[in-house]
Amino acid sequence: MIDREQAWRILCEFTKSENLRKHELAVEACVVAYARKFGEDEQKWSVTALLHDFDWEIHPEAPDHPMKGEPILAERGVPEEIRRAILSHASYSGVPRESLLEKTLFACDELAGFITAVSYVKPHRSVFEVDAPSVRKKMKDKAFARSVNRQDIVDGAQSLGLDLDEHIRFCVSAMQERAEELGLKGTASAQAASSEPPRV
Repeated sequence: MIDREQAWRILCEFTKSENLRKHELAVEACVVAYARKFGEDEQKWSVTALLHDFDWEIHPEAPDHPMKGEPILAERGVPEEIRRAILSHASYSGVPRESLLEKTLFACDELAGFITAVSYVKPHRSVFEVDAPSVRKKMKDKAFARSVNRQDIVDGAQSLGLDLDEHIRFCVSAMQERAEELGLKGTASAQAASSEPPRV
């Protein structure tokens, strides 16, 4: 079993984009929060989330990602269970999502990206301005973050047996806990505004 530090090194070796690294961290925040909730192995789930898109820059086209990345992870000693979960997060891979880890990774991937996108269009670019209604509203806007598959978000919540709003709230909260690391804490003016007394 590799640990989180080793997974982060592999990610950084193959992923130079700061935004893509932050996406991995956002998915990790959500997945690890669920591991804690479900009483699962947090390190294993962390490694899975960090590595799920590690090969995106070298294999940007489907189905190369994540299929061609899987042998690289095998060479680096990443366990089969984690590699299988990473393969399963791509619906076209032909690997069905069966384990709780596999279902959780899929459920958190698109949603974490969408929550990030919603945060960026808030007045202070802060995840603390995001809630379930604002996410649901943006999901209906097909022109917004059009690369995010809305059906995957819906199906992901259902696969975990969760109400969609409950799932959104859980992931928003998980990302808020790591907002600074994700670059989603907000602007200085947002923080200053939050400490100002209310206007009367």
